[in-house]
Amino acid sequence: MSESIEVEVRPAKERDAQAIAQIQAAASQAAFKAQFPGEPMPEFDSLKKSQSYWREAIEFADPQVLVAVVDGEVVGFVGFDRSRDPKTPATMGEIWALFARPTVWGQGVGLALWDAAREGLIDEGCTKVTAWVPLGYERALRFFDMAGFKREMTSIKTVLVGLTRIEEIRFKRDLN
Repeated sequence: MSESIEVEVRPAKERDAQAIAQIQAAASQAAFKAQFPGEPMPEFDSLKKSQSYWREAIEFADPQVLVAVVDGEVVGFVGFDRSRDPKTPATMGEIWALFARPTVWGQGVGLALWDAAREGLIDEGCTKVTAWVPLGYERALRFFDMAGFKREMTSIKTVLVGLTRIEEIRFKRDLN
């Protein structure tokens, strides 16, 4: 891990939606290239569509969105709320999204966002939390392992990213 940097985590504001969309695109592209070297990038949602999604999420707190700020610049974000998985109890939370600019990977941004999201989920009455992670993306798998999540081996599912099929696995942990 690189040297840690000073990270401020705060609730996202509507004006952060553009930076959030850009971070998600940059991190997703870097993750895809790491997972599928040499393969052409699939088409991701347009930045405009992504920005609109995150602006609406921030406005309605669905999911709740926090941003990580370093030296006045938004460098990461987390979206979290109740679990979207069917038949889960109301006390089950979910990390819907957790992204940081590739330039700050390994510097504590993800951990700061996770810590803040965990506190937010506890405040909402959640006792457990899940996250869906692409199986081949080692950086994210290691992050959730190190954050105390356990892999649910029976949860593996296939999702489409553009025309590329990616297997995801659900991670789960207690919030206490």
